Amino acid sequence: VCINPCSSLRLSGCKLSERSCGALSSVLSSQSSSLKDLDLSNNNLQDSGLKLLSAGLESPHCALEHLSLSRCEISDEGCSSLGSALKSNPSSLTKLDLSENQLQDSDLKLLSGFLESPHCSLETLSLSWCEISDEGCSSLGSALKSNPSSLRQLDLRGNKLQDSGVKLLSGFLESPHCSLETLSLSGCHISVEGCSSLGSALKSNPSSLRQLDLRGNKLQDSGVKLLSGFLESPHCSLETLSLSCCQISVEGCSSLGSALKSNPSSLRELDLRGNQLQDSDLKLLSGFLESPHCRLETLRLE
Repeated sequence: VCINPCSSLRLSGCKLSERSCGALSSVLSSQSSSLKDLDLSNNNLQDSGLKLLSAGLESPHCALEHLSLSRCEISDEGCSSLGSALKSNPSSLTKLDLSENQLQDSDLKLLSGFLESPHCSLETLSLSWCEISDEGCSSLGSALKSNPSSLRQLDLRGNKLQDSGVKLLSGFLESPHCSLETLSLSGCHISVEGCSSLGSALKSNPSSLRQLDLRGNKLQDSGVKLLSGFLESPHCSLETLSLSCCQISVEGCSSLGSALKSNPSSLRELDLRGNQLQDSDLKLLSGFLESPHCRLETLRLE
């Protein structure tokens, strides 16, 4: 069957082998290839399969825009092949999903050459549940700071970034050329110190971010207070804020309510589930909710 005329090929969970990767590589490197979207998630490709696929990715004829390799049993050797291939041919890819692979910190360094290329046009990068820590954030933050303008969505959920990791990402986030719209940091072991770095960076460059997910981090009241400078900025255009299970109580609710009252017009969805809030604490949000400029559509409390 000829698959060259296809623009989208979804092969998730198809038990693909190393041989399959070789065939796909030939398609990608063909002069007549029109493939733009390739989903290989949930296949046991391993490093050897990705090495074969990378030969097609680095071809000047490859014009792939979306590549999903989540849950493909990829580690350092595969990441090295992928990083080298994408660095050789960085201009067409706009979406890369590597979530739930055992990449670890050293592997992000192998991708940095692609990410920092001035020809890289990546808009969406998914690295959730990849065993990344602060060391990996150093490589990632440095690469994105070198080329901050194209990325719109960054998903780092479920990685042990910790406060030090968030600090290392701040140089990218505070860049005036950063145009990030969605930042997912749920379950990243962030606490008050990380909120300080994040709040400061976003306050420096508040206008582009639309969605911020901080669920399942120990932000506490003092952490929310440190985010308030960003939230109350007249240039903040945040539409979705997820703060569920963040150990927030009355003081944090007060800081949040005050900040949102100062800048009520953009937020559409607020998630506060799983926090130590009582009915009386929610009165602290009333100034924001009663504002004639409030445009909130969804408030999640339970």
